[in-house]
Amino acid sequence: MGSYILRRLGLTLIVIWGALTITFLLFVATPGSVLDQLGGGNRAVDEQVKENITKNLGLDKSLPEQYVKFFGNALRWDLGEGIASPNTGRSVNEILGERLPNSLRLAFWGILIEAFFGILIGVVSAVKRNTPIDYLSSFGALALSGLPVFVLGILLQFLLGVKFNQWNFPAWARFPIQGIPSEWWGPIPVSSDWKKVILPAFVIASVSTGVLTRISRSSLLEVLRADYMRTAKAKGLSNRRVIIKHGLRNSLIPVVTTLGIDLGVAFGVAPLTETVFNWPGLGSAIIGAATSEDIGVALGLLIPVVLAVSLLALMVDIMYGFLDPRVRVDGGNS
Repeated sequence: MGSYILRRLGLTLIVIWGALTITFLLFVATPGSVLDQLGGGNRAVDEQVKENITKNLGLDKSLPEQYVKFFGNALRWDLGEGIASPNTGRSVNEILGERLPNSLRLAFWGILIEAFFGILIGVVSAVKRNTPIDYLSSFGALALSGLPVFVLGILLQFLLGVKFNQWNFPAWARFPIQGIPSEWWGPIPVSSDWKKVILPAFVIASVSTGVLTRISRSSLLEVLRADYMRTAKAKGLSNRRVIIKHGLRNSLIPVVTTLGIDLGVAFGVAPLTETVFNWPGLGSAIIGAATSEDIGVALGLLIPVVLAVSLLALMVDIMYGFLDPRVRVDGGNS
């Protein structure tokens, strides 16, 4: 098991290096400069100020030197500071500390909704295999996951936030379309505006719910065909007890690992979701920095995102190795 973990750790480090390198090159290759955004682009900025900023950011150096400086700062966790509005003069660490908790809360609720509906629909589809319920539930989950998050978000805002208000639906059926709950207890909103988390969390969950549904269904169907399941039925156990006690528990290994990966996927779709719902999270901060060409802030905020996603994938690999020894070979091959 030790060699398995070391191999996965080595691959994770390579993935982190590759992801950060690609991100760095993409931002450097982008036309324009953050200097063009100073003063809002409407007034002249002193050349000495531009020269000082260029020197501080290392923009006067060659591309290899900028690359080395970028990784050196990342290793020291010196993520830089913003020079364009609205992050002018603010350190990236400060922005990270302010925005990251909001993104984690949204991801938590998104994964919770995905797990509930994905496993539930998958189990129902497996138990009712090749029936209209199976076809309808599978089609609905896949269609939902295929809809772009910004389209789904806008549709939900228009229907549940605008039209339901115009049609005088009951208060419980109407949802706020923007903003964030004002008070939290950990990931749980405790203020009266708690409903603000439902729509963005549902959009976050929609991306992977269809995939989780198919995995849950396939895994449970495979378990239901196992010999020990037929033995349990032959002993006279009810079909419900056989499925819940023996089938569901043994089919959850790929489901649990998929949920771990989907937590990283939640961070990937968060920028668009947070922007649509005006959710002050890490994703919307990255988009805002990229829009204002504040490359230092955008790159600085992407570093912890890349680390988080890569480490989550590593944890999933290790957990899978513990849960199912078939995925590892102690001799050195996997």
